[in-house]
Amino acid sequence: MTPEQLRTLRGPLLVRTAGEQSSTFDQRLLQSGADHEWQHADPWRVLRIQGEFVDGFDALAKLPKAVTVFGSARTPEDDPNYQLGVALGRRLVEAKYAVITGGGPGIMEAANRGAHEAGGLSVGLGIELPHEQGLNPYVDLGLNFRYFFARKTMFLKYSQAFICLPGGMGTMDEFFEVMCMVQTGKVTNYPIVLMGTDYWAGLVEWMKKTLAEGGFINPEDLDLFLVTDDIDEAVAHILAAHKVMSDKRLREQEDK
Repeated sequence: MTPEQLRTLRGPLLVRTAGEQSSTFDQRLLQSGADHEWQHADPWRVLRIQGEFVDGFDALAKLPKAVTVFGSARTPEDDPNYQLGVALGRRLVEAKYAVITGGGPGIMEAANRGAHEAGGLSVGLGIELPHEQGLNPYVDLGLNFRYFFARKTMFLKYSQAFICLPGGMGTMDEFFEVMCMVQTGKVTNYPIVLMGTDYWAGLVEWMKKTLAEGGFINPEDLDLFLVTDDIDEAVAHILAAHKVMSDKRLREQEDK
């Protein structure tokens, strides 16, 4: 293992370690029966959590209009979905959007890469994990978080649209988090796109047959997202939604 490979992120800190850490700040916060050493006691945690919000708000306050791209960290460079992510990042920059991802490898790297190589703003919001992944090399503006909920707040506060490519548990969590926020009006009419009709078909069918027909959601909730394989259709859907949105970042960008 080279010295470069030993460099890992612990929250916002870059350190060299011999391997995986046994737990994360996020895990210790939620763990029952955790130790109460002063640096992990809840009153001190409150200040650390507050600091993550302050750092995030400070770093992203002047961010222009942006689209967040979610997707798997495990997708290799030779996978068609990686190439889709690169092309999507490039197309979003052409439409004058910054691109935000989780800052990791796979689909996240692909979207950051497309935005970076197209000369746009490529943003990565990383998260501390037991198996450290760090921020990918195509991130122009990067933050690394200890706590998932602080990171999610930044995605929701500083994005005006969300695109989900194929992914695992994290991507599903992000999709349903955004869906819940839009459905309940916590964020207003932000467009959501699922890219990859074959991948999302089973989930969409379950939402129709089980959730909507079972009365767990309203049938019109299924109109809160678009499913497509076409990048131009995805971007056109976002642009059309943004014509009627009131977010001042969208207006300011159009006036320039």
